[in-house]
Amino acid sequence: MSRELPSLERKIRSKQARIGVIGLGYVGLPLVKLFLTEGFRVTGFDIDPKKVSSLNKGRSYIRHISAQELKGFLAKKAFRASGDFSGLRRMDVIIVCVPTPLDAHKNPDLSHVLGTTRVIARHLRKGQLVVLESTTYPGTTDEEMLPILIESKLRPGRDFFLAFSPEREDPGNKNYSTGTIPKVIGGLTPDCRRLARLLYDQIVIRTVPVSSTRVAEAVKLLENIFRSVNIALVNELKIIFERMGIDIWEVIKAASSKPFGYMPFYPGPGYGGHCIPVDPFYLTYKAKEVDYPTKFIELAGEINTRMPYYVVNKTIDALNRKGKSIRNARILILGLAYKKDIDDQRESPALKIISVFKEKGARVSYNDPYVPHSAGHREYPDLALHSVALTAARLRASEAVIIVTDHSVYDYDRIVRNAPLVVDTRNAIKKKRKNVVKA
Repeated sequence: MSRELPSLERKIRSKQARIGVIGLGYVGLPLVKLFLTEGFRVTGFDIDPKKVSSLNKGRSYIRHISAQELKGFLAKKAFRASGDFSGLRRMDVIIVCVPTPLDAHKNPDLSHVLGTTRVIARHLRKGQLVVLESTTYPGTTDEEMLPILIESKLRPGRDFFLAFSPEREDPGNKNYSTGTIPKVIGGLTPDCRRLARLLYDQIVIRTVPVSSTRVAEAVKLLENIFRSVNIALVNELKIIFERMGIDIWEVIKAASSKPFGYMPFYPGPGYGGHCIPVDPFYLTYKAKEVDYPTKFIELAGEINTRMPYYVVNKTIDALNRKGKSIRNARILILGLAYKKDIDDQRESPALKIISVFKEKGARVSYNDPYVPHSAGHREYPDLALHSVALTAARLRASEAVIIVTDHSVYDYDRIVRNAPLVVDTRNAIKKKRKNVVKA
């Protein structure tokens, strides 16, 4: 057995282990909060000096983590944020929560993971546990990270420990939080898995150990591919049923009465968030190594990424019936976050919808009480907008109001009363109204 294992186990059990979390976004920051809540000391590392400064002043940039909570942890000196990665050497546990996006050709972009791993390798010492939480394809931990880490001349599974445990964050979910979602654990060796499981046993409701890091990596991909394929299915059925004069929402509601063999998924204007639009293509890429085409995955991606165009075309058709052109039409988008009641705009279908409307010459504005401004998106570098006030006058002045995100705070009766045309992509308006078009 490793000489380092018993010492690190004692530190974790006594909550004396110093936790370092790299990447302080929608995954990393909730994880930081959970470790702090359970009595650990945490240092958060990030390359963005604005995030570091904001957190050290007790200001949160994520809606479900309050400034009051942050200030309490800072006052107890249990937490600090840092851009100085030499501090990793003082950590007992290093957890990586950096982005894993796609490049312009929908291939995995592991630059953040690999760059972070190189930084860790420069500061790696005996007795540390390194855990990757970023979603990726099977083989990343042992084929990509491990060769970089062993450049330190330390022995994996003996001098240091390596594991993969996929994040399962669901922003805005009122039923499940970071601590109440079971955690899948895969280790490079049995001792690596044992340590990682012990760590997460201190903070989550249940851990689910699996035989390897590759299995753990595959678990997260399966979860999100399952969702992507089923969302694509109901999106396609929505279009088919509409041509048949059938309301897909009524069909789903009735089908949901079956107590077995059916799980409801809901159509929309496209999919968003970091996971579902991105993760399936990580397996598509990796599957090429075993010479297998991922037909279901790619077809689902094709259907879901076309949905914003469907929304735009439905709007154009509705305007045409009123004798109006899309060029110079005033279009008001309701909701920029990728789903209701959150402030996360990553991969939001609203961004594509706005971009397409602008290409067609429309004058587009948006309202979102959770997203006051929108800029700096990788795929839309020139898109810089600010949320406008949702007044009755603005609703009346808009040729079309499009419900992209069905936030609970919206007064839909008021919207329908004032807007000449409402395009509803979320079934937010249940009753049939003359000025409402479902899309």
